[in-house]
Amino acid sequence: MKSSFLSLLLTFGILVSCDTSNDQTKSTSSGDQEIDRTILPIQPPAHNPVTIMDARDAEKPEPFNIEAPEGAPNIVVVLIDDIGFGATSTFGGAINTPTFDRLADNGLRFNHFHTTALCSPTRASLLSGRNHHNVNVGSVMEVATGFYGNQGIRPDNAKYFAETLKQNGYSTAAFGKWHETATWEVSVSGPFTRWPTNSGFDKFYGFIGGETNQWDPVIFDGVTKVYKNDDPDYHFTTDMTNEAIEWVKFQQAMTPDKPFMVYYATGATHAPHHAPKEWIEKYKGKFDTGWLKLREETVARQKAMGVIPENAQLAPMPSDIKEWEALSDDEKKLFSLQMETFAGFAEHTDNEVGRLVNAIDEVGALDNTLFIYIMGDNGSSAEGGLEGTYNELVHLNGIFDEETVESMLEHANDWGGPNSFPHMSAAWAVATDAPFKWTKQMAADFGGTRNGMVMHWPKGIEAKGEIREQWHHVNDVASTVLEAANLPEAKSINGVKQIPMDGVSMLYAAKDANAEDQHTVQYFEMFGNRAIYSNGWLARVVHMVPWVGKPRAAFAEEKWELYNTEEDFSLVNNLAEDNPEKLKELVDLFEQEAIANNVYPLDDRLYERFNAAIAGRPDLMGDRKSLTLAQGMDGILENTFLNVKNTSKTIVADVSLKGKDHGIILCQGGKFGGWALYMNDGKPAYTYNYFGLESYTIMAPKAITASDAEIKLEYEYDGDGIGKGGTAKIFIDGKMVAEGRVDKSIPAVFSADETADVGKDDATQVADKVFNDVEDSEFTGYVNKVTISIPN
Repeated sequence: MKSSFLSLLLTFGILVSCDTSNDQTKSTSSGDQEIDRTILPIQPPAHNPVTIMDARDAEKPEPFNIEAPEGAPNIVVVLIDDIGFGATSTFGGAINTPTFDRLADNGLRFNHFHTTALCSPTRASLLSGRNHHNVNVGSVMEVATGFYGNQGIRPDNAKYFAETLKQNGYSTAAFGKWHETATWEVSVSGPFTRWPTNSGFDKFYGFIGGETNQWDPVIFDGVTKVYKNDDPDYHFTTDMTNEAIEWVKFQQAMTPDKPFMVYYATGATHAPHHAPKEWIEKYKGKFDTGWLKLREETVARQKAMGVIPENAQLAPMPSDIKEWEALSDDEKKLFSLQMETFAGFAEHTDNEVGRLVNAIDEVGALDNTLFIYIMGDNGSSAEGGLEGTYNELVHLNGIFDEETVESMLEHANDWGGPNSFPHMSAAWAVATDAPFKWTKQMAADFGGTRNGMVMHWPKGIEAKGEIREQWHHVNDVASTVLEAANLPEAKSINGVKQIPMDGVSMLYAAKDANAEDQHTVQYFEMFGNRAIYSNGWLARVVHMVPWVGKPRAAFAEEKWELYNTEEDFSLVNNLAEDNPEKLKELVDLFEQEAIANNVYPLDDRLYERFNAAIAGRPDLMGDRKSLTLAQGMDGILENTFLNVKNTSKTIVADVSLKGKDHGIILCQGGKFGGWALYMNDGKPAYTYNYFGLESYTIMAPKAITASDAEIKLEYEYDGDGIGKGGTAKIFIDGKMVAEGRVDKSIPAVFSADETADVGKDDATQVADKVFNDVEDSEFTGYVNKVTISIPN
């Protein structure tokens, strides 16, 4: 009988008569009962049947509540986008980041902290505690493939640490950029299992894709699309910060004893580089001496601060980068403006983080908040190409010859504002990744993977203002958080056995500056750029440079390089010929890690992978050749809409009219690229907007006077190939009324988060010469039905 009773207690997780002083798996949560926190969700114990009839005579049992371990800290993880090791004042850079400085001065700087070299993979690794291929996020969601490791479908056996916190008594919220949901799962049809609110977060406010227009974002609250606040000074970073502050204050007001976890991931400083004018102007003239001078000054400051060793060399600039002194006056003017905008954007972002820090301090929670502030999910981005761009979507489509220095300077007054979608030159990316050579995407170089990180926790870390040199990776964040919260790594979540985390806690380093490294092996891979770190050594292959967009050599023909990172901080001295045994050892180790973590097959295709059919990933439209919609169906993201790029298309709309009608019938994209079928003063029209650089409009000569009509667009694409033009024809009730040319088209991507819409144009306007805003674009008639189709 005693044995059976003990079995019952064990079954329900009530472990008695055990020493739990050093065991994170068990802790008191309800009364004196001890619970097993490795199996989630934690279930209440069995209860004996009540034999007393009258509630007045019965004794109420103690309620079973799941509470966080006593003294568990609040958790805030800040992740800034696309900014390198040498950008900020905290790590010797030229951009003022007073909040980053403040937390570092009262906390710790980690100068050997690493990311994956790209957005989605870093986020998946951070939140799961595993290697990015291990959780099926080998690259960004938009270029997922059909091979495990790169499919973009996060598995149930590698749940995010937010889920563990939530099921252990935390309130959890995510604000800003997500970029962790497969592209075919972002429609009204879901599934929503990999959206933030089903990934461990009680609250989400932000955008779901990889980037957003900071002035006119596409925002979700949970899984519901919402519109931005009506504010002439609106900026998304400010908006998401307001939401985060309100949530923290409300949560603490309602449950002051319940710890919270905030994941605050800005869209900044990812392109488009959008910043309020006054923040850009703070840097006027500050970069007029050029990118080489900026690198040299940064390295001098880094050495003086101790964030790099005295013997660290400044890695040589890539040979493609022009000498500043050789540039024309116009080039210098344009490039200085680009960097001023980026710097203003970064400081504005840090200021918003500061508002969140102050709010947490105001509610008395900052001392017991583990604040992990990561400056960059990868190095600074070189995706603007060698000259930068007024509309980064041009380069995202693999087009580098549409803009000139002169044409970009014509927009100088708008740079960084709502009429721009800009990105800086790759040279500035290299400069802000100092002392390293390469940039974002370059998983083979610390310029792509080493990012400044600050850890701040006054109640939990005694050391202040010190530097930690232990080698760590973004997959170590989850284990760090769990150790700080005195929680174990979950063995099972929602009935699914979890794979072990790959990362280790960093708290040992926080407590002891001289502690031996505990993260000793780590692979890197992105688009064929690859490396392996092991106990102070790094072997690598630089396979492809972002602004070139094609491999240097075939995989089988490449030569590996070898570096002793303990003596060569910035990876300057290749020791491959001097130490072939060590090189072979590391290459063999990479092979083992690659196979174990689902890295193979390597895939260096870039623009082709935007096409789901070529990449081999699922497509919501599948083999469908037509899609029928109606009034009110809007907010359809690009990857869940019919792919009408590089092909002919037909649109047939059945509309009811009021006379002199105005507004969108069907559109896709926005002012920086897209197309729209609409009516203007009763006349049907079609506009194709080529990156905001050129616009082609075909319009009927006369207004429709009837109360209903069939409006048809026939667009005949010029033939095989991508980015070609075509002929557009407009028909009213079967009669052709207008014909015109579209000289060229967008080959791969209309936008990161602009949408296809019926009856209005959400966010920015495709036909921006006709419509001022969303309200102006609302159709005055009614779209009963509209069918868009492409040839079989």
